[in-house]
Amino acid sequence: MNSITTLLRRPPVSLWDLADILVVSVLIYMVLKLIKGTRAVQMATGSLLLVAAFYVSRLSRLDTLNWLVRNVLGYLVFAIIVLFQSDIRRALAHLGRAPFFRYFASEESAEDSIEELVIAAGMLASHRTGAIIAIERLIGLRSYIEGGITLDAVLTYDLIISIFQTSSPLHDGAVIVQNDRVAAAACFLPLTVNPKLAKELGSRHRAAIGLTEENDSVAIVVSEETGNVSIVVDGQIERGLDAAELRARLRTLVLGRKAAPSRREARVQYS
Repeated sequence: MNSITTLLRRPPVSLWDLADILVVSVLIYMVLKLIKGTRAVQMATGSLLLVAAFYVSRLSRLDTLNWLVRNVLGYLVFAIIVLFQSDIRRALAHLGRAPFFRYFASEESAEDSIEELVIAAGMLASHRTGAIIAIERLIGLRSYIEGGITLDAVLTYDLIISIFQTSSPLHDGAVIVQNDRVAAAACFLPLTVNPKLAKELGSRHRAAIGLTEENDSVAIVVSEETGNVSIVVDGQIERGLDAAELRARLRTLVLGRKAAPSRREARVQYS
């Protein structure tokens, strides 16, 4: 009865308490999301078992087991740091490139990334080299990135052009751009099953449409047959774009606004 009375006498929950719970919940969710599908999951499970063993041994008066678990837990943090230093470094880097921190990134960097894509599309189109480039927005493309060849390289038009050369082992598939970096190449995307598409659209266009039907990404497609440049968003394709049109559409879709002209715009003209 006293425990019930004490529980009822607790102070009311304030907005700060709710905010505190929300922040902790988000942090736990982010940690679980980062370690999902990695070997850190097994380590986390083992740690939870040790913590459970500590409390069970304490309540059950298993003094020897409790002493052993207490000594092991003291070195567990150091063991995690040593064994998973690469995973921790990758997780912190991923956190630093999270969408929240994009607002603090340089606008010039975003403009340069768009310009690199425009230049790459123009050069590929002029040589009629087929290509498909997917740009991640709010919905992550991690499952497709993990299915390709991970690069995590600086986005440059030279790299994009090199990937899609027919002599390159990475040309067969899509390049995925994530946070102004080339996350992966040779990624295979789902083909659309829409029966109303034009028959002249090849597998690259259908893959771009299939991808954007499932999420909010943007895809750039260069046709190998015609050299035309297309942009795909929400399952809808816009074909035959020139450099200025592609640049404007990318600024609207990726940056969410019309940006000032870049100093390098004059370098690209599609045939």
